[in-house]
Amino acid sequence: MSNSFDDMPFFDEEPGDAPRKPQQPAAPARAPAAGGGIAARAMAARDGGRPDYLTGLNPEQREAVETLEGPVLVLAGAGTGKTRVLTTRIAHILQTGRAFPSQILAVTFTNKAAREMKERIALLVGGAVEGMPWLGTFHSIGVKLLRRHAELVGLRSDFTILDTDDVIRLIKQIIQAEGLDDKRWPAKQFAGMIDTWKNKGLGPADIPEGDARAFANGRGRDLYFAYQNRLSTLNACDFGDLLMHPIAIFRKQPDLLKEYHQKFRFILVDEYQDTNRLQSSILLALKPTGQGLTVVGDDAQSIYSFRAATVRNILDFPASFSPAANIVTLDRNYRSTQPILAAANAVIDLASERFTKNLWTERESPERPRLVTVRDENDQARYVADKVLDNREEGVKLKSQAVLFRASHHSGPLEVELTRRNIPFVKFGGLKFLDSAHVKDMLAALRFAQNPRDRVAGFRLMQILPGVGPSTAQKVLDQMADDASPIAALAVMPAPPRSGEEWTSFVSTMQELKTGKAGWPAEIELVRRWYEPHLERLHEDASARLADLVQLEQIAGGYASRERFLTELTLDPPDATSDQAGVPLLDEDYLILSTIHSAKGQEWTKVFMLNVIDGCIPSDLAVGTTAEIEEERRLLYVAMTRAKDSLDLVVPQRFFTYGQNSQGDRHVYASRSRFIPATLLQFFEVCGWPQVKTDTAAAQQARQVRIDVGARMRGMWR
Repeated sequence: MSNSFDDMPFFDEEPGDAPRKPQQPAAPARAPAAGGGIAARAMAARDGGRPDYLTGLNPEQREAVETLEGPVLVLAGAGTGKTRVLTTRIAHILQTGRAFPSQILAVTFTNKAAREMKERIALLVGGAVEGMPWLGTFHSIGVKLLRRHAELVGLRSDFTILDTDDVIRLIKQIIQAEGLDDKRWPAKQFAGMIDTWKNKGLGPADIPEGDARAFANGRGRDLYFAYQNRLSTLNACDFGDLLMHPIAIFRKQPDLLKEYHQKFRFILVDEYQDTNRLQSSILLALKPTGQGLTVVGDDAQSIYSFRAATVRNILDFPASFSPAANIVTLDRNYRSTQPILAAANAVIDLASERFTKNLWTERESPERPRLVTVRDENDQARYVADKVLDNREEGVKLKSQAVLFRASHHSGPLEVELTRRNIPFVKFGGLKFLDSAHVKDMLAALRFAQNPRDRVAGFRLMQILPGVGPSTAQKVLDQMADDASPIAALAVMPAPPRSGEEWTSFVSTMQELKTGKAGWPAEIELVRRWYEPHLERLHEDASARLADLVQLEQIAGGYASRERFLTELTLDPPDATSDQAGVPLLDEDYLILSTIHSAKGQEWTKVFMLNVIDGCIPSDLAVGTTAEIEEERRLLYVAMTRAKDSLDLVVPQRFFTYGQNSQGDRHVYASRSRFIPATLLQFFEVCGWPQVKTDTAAAQQARQVRIDVGARMRGMWR
């Protein structure tokens, strides 16, 4: 095998690469001036001896750009300009001749980020960035490696990549072929387990015995083997294989790994706190000594453990390369005001383990973040809606305001309030509450009971039932339409052949709703109890969706009647093809609703955080271990650092819980999040809403009455 990495046939020149000669690692040649002297022009423009692409960097940012020796950890706090640092560092490597574009491996976490990074680098060096084939996500780089070496893992170079739906369908076939009950062992659940195993770098032979026994009557490992064999037969791989296979290739071919090690003189990784063990192992395989490896991230923003990401990767980075690791801290924030940063710093400072990093800014403000106590979730919704409208009256666009929450269903009451007030909004991190399929099913039942001739609602509703398809539903609706009493006609119709007892239950529920004997809002509870078995049958995440339905039930309690409830929601009649929430046109103004996870990397002028109470943040499902609680703390920190000028944390005193105790559904009194103890209240403006307005005249009269009574009493003792 050739000792010259660039001579190897599988490293043919990428389109746009400048011609190059073999180079020895010890003496890298200066990168050619791409685009007819771009480097020369960039280096010629100087300000006091400084290349123009370094102009405007603060001292810490410039240190992060110019520190090229050894492994480098750039601790970049929220809003400190890490993207600028990363792109400028690449430009600096190119312009100082330390490497060719094709010898730089730059890893981002989205393809969009990769495109934006390439555009920024082009602006910094004064022209198009040519020959950077190794800039992309871990998965896109994995595809490139596999296309070159697919035969080493039993694939052909024209392999296909299965998406999540393809994987689930394939697993269903395997489960059925093995004679297992796919209802007891759902394919979606097993697909999630496989994805988790692969993100941890575990093949079928490596999975823990406990995991193997916990699935499919102890046959989890066998099914995993069968799944991988089927992928090989199909000449296909899933997303996890795009990371697993490169590691397998490097293990089989140490010489090949050495060639790649020499090829990539510099490796730069963005959002390192969000990498998993498998991704980290790829980096360490390519850069075992850390020389030329740069990772950029913030341990305080590690919030993706559900994707197998681990904060240990960034926390342990210095020790992995001790004492050679260089640590550069970016703590000057260009986003938020100082009071917001002071509060966020105080919250994260209570973390059990973290890098010392306190954000600061020159953006002073007299306004502290507000910690607002409200009576319940309905008052929380009204408070946010009022403030959003007040802000808009002051000139702050809706798009510059955001409402954040820990879980998607937390925004349900707010979405209803916004809809009632005709405030447009877009929701990220889940469908709109009123546009999700299971909520539409519930509303369809209520609409059909209210108006049995509503064919849109009826058509959707009947197809929930097993054995009832479009043609059967159409025939039933046609017969009902011909009768003066549609529900009575429905009651005497013969049940569809394969619907069984489900048809009888459906008809009796519609009859009871039509009579109105249950009353409102008991009617919506009746519909929910009828629908729950279908929810469990139709959706594998039924428990999460059930929380939405209970929330809908609570919202309905605020309306006087079924008709009023359905009318004031102002929703279009649900149909079978409108389960996805649409995004408004780009030129429209709309409020942003987002889960915290989806908000990461974003910023807004005004930010509201819902349900800052124990049970929501931290989630009551994420307090089993210290690591889970610490990630919940980081979630609150991420939410707080999205705000530029104004931050409101809302604390409802009463919160509805569903089935969490022997007493069933109930309202409970909520406690302020444990992440904001009494010692941190000094960083907030603590207030309640609505504020009680004092009638000055009445108050004065009351005081006068008390004075007069006192005078009379004194007179009695004379």
